[in-house]
Amino acid sequence: MPSADVKILVPTKRVPSTDERIRIQPDGSGIEDAALVHIINPFDAIALEEALHIRECRGSEVEVTAVGIGDVDFESELRTALAMGADRAVRVDCDGALDPWSVAQLLAAIVRREKPDLVLMGKQAVDDDSNQAGQMLAGLLDWPQATFASKIEFLESVRLSVARETDRGLETVIVRLPAVVTTDLRLNEPRYASLPALMKAKKRPIETISHRDLGVSPEPKVRIVHLEQVAIDRVCVRVADAAELVHKLRYEAKVI
Repeated sequence: MPSADVKILVPTKRVPSTDERIRIQPDGSGIEDAALVHIINPFDAIALEEALHIRECRGSEVEVTAVGIGDVDFESELRTALAMGADRAVRVDCDGALDPWSVAQLLAAIVRREKPDLVLMGKQAVDDDSNQAGQMLAGLLDWPQATFASKIEFLESVRLSVARETDRGLETVIVRLPAVVTTDLRLNEPRYASLPALMKAKKRPIETISHRDLGVSPEPKVRIVHLEQVAIDRVCVRVADAAELVHKLRYEAKVI
């Protein structure tokens, strides 16, 4: 493949499908994931879709590389990224426990190796909702960052205009490349990977790198002590009219 003028790196995380029912292991040490269906983290899929959209708008000068950190099971999700349209896929082989700090360290090493112009990644993962890895990565690289992006525009080859979601509404920031941008839900709707594309992706190579080759030994700062399933007791009550509903909300409803 010819050298690209713009290289976009899209970190992805393998997470349980949001349609799956999560069960906790009897000893509370983690979730029972043996029979779970896994997918690309939905926010990361949005980031990948945006990278593909940028390539479609700018042409073949853009190279999109999907990255995953995990064991060999992650290759299924990386092949989905290839089927969606990614040019390359890289798996960092690591089977230990990872927290956002460990992920940021590994991604920083990959960035230094790949030298992308832009890192596009989901604002958070749906399994832990930490919303930390992107910010930590930007800090480790000393790169500008724009979080919670709902719109991304290239102003020229070295600057981005990013509309970001905040509690007070939209805020537009200008960042100079290279930069880290994390994506929000309203940015786009990820495309589906077609069956023929998935079949072709099964034959494509996935580059594998050991975390040791990157010179990183993950040392998580967060340790899971215990997990438990929270039971929510809900009682459905039919009311005759609005007046009865207001009365029950005012005098009988419990605040949880």
